[in-house]
Amino acid sequence: MKVRTFSIVAGSMVCNARCPFCVAHMTPKNGIDKTVPSVNWRNFKKACQLARDGGCSTAMITSKGEPTIFPDQVTQFLKALTAYDFPVVELQTNGILIADGKTNRISDQHLKDWYEAGLTTVAVSICHYDSEKNKQIYMGAGSKPYIDLPALIAKLHKYGFSVRLAVVMLKGFIDSIEEVEKMAAFAKEHGVEQLTLRPVSKPDKSENEAIFKWTSEHHVEPTLEGEVNEHLRKVGKPILDLAHGATVYDLDGQNVCITNCLTVQPESDELRQLIFFPDGHVRYAWQYSGAIIF
Repeated sequence: MKVRTFSIVAGSMVCNARCPFCVAHMTPKNGIDKTVPSVNWRNFKKACQLARDGGCSTAMITSKGEPTIFPDQVTQFLKALTAYDFPVVELQTNGILIADGKTNRISDQHLKDWYEAGLTTVAVSICHYDSEKNKQIYMGAGSKPYIDLPALIAKLHKYGFSVRLAVVMLKGFIDSIEEVEKMAAFAKEHGVEQLTLRPVSKPDKSENEAIFKWTSEHHVEPTLEGEVNEHLRKVGKPILDLAHGATVYDLDGQNVCITNCLTVQPESDELRQLIFFPDGHVRYAWQYSGAIIF
């Protein structure tokens, strides 16, 4: 059994963003609530070994909330991963606490410790290159401004990390070829190493009907993914075909990939994701509790 990415669920359901399409609230909690659970470190070691035995080269620390709310746990996971020598180690975050030096929740020492423990890439979730657009999604209706995204990118580069902008494509946001090109231009201007675009998605069955409804109403056109791929083939250079069908392009020097959130491929002997939950369970899909290995 081959494994592409080893995802580690850190923290809890607590989040400092207000994303109206939050997939965490549409999928089963699988033992995660608003308190920080204790970690089954025995099974964590087994999950790491399963991933490495499957040829996995990438480990990602993620959450059903925002992992950086509990930075010391991020440090703990990173240090535990060093024994398995994953070449690529990533952190998925909305970036708000890293950008906000006023809270001191994430100190310079945290960032230094994460780098020394092997973190290579910080994947920052966004919806647009425009600050006001991102504010609508991440900060909600309140008056609190969105972060200075270029400053966050520069800060992460300062500490030695590569940056991926993980863009959720929404109707009225990044929803056309023209908007994709503007997003790529923004990424290139600020030296972003990787740009990934994913149409917003929802599970077959949602745990939250209000979020499911909002997400359904803000889907981009179903043909857009194909249209963007066709356009990128014409104006860019395909440089890598990924196992799950996505293609990475060089667009005038900018790495760009448009993909989807599919985690289950029944006809394949390759797992796109191996997911470790703190209670010790290991799954291979977010939306199906029955997709469990142990």
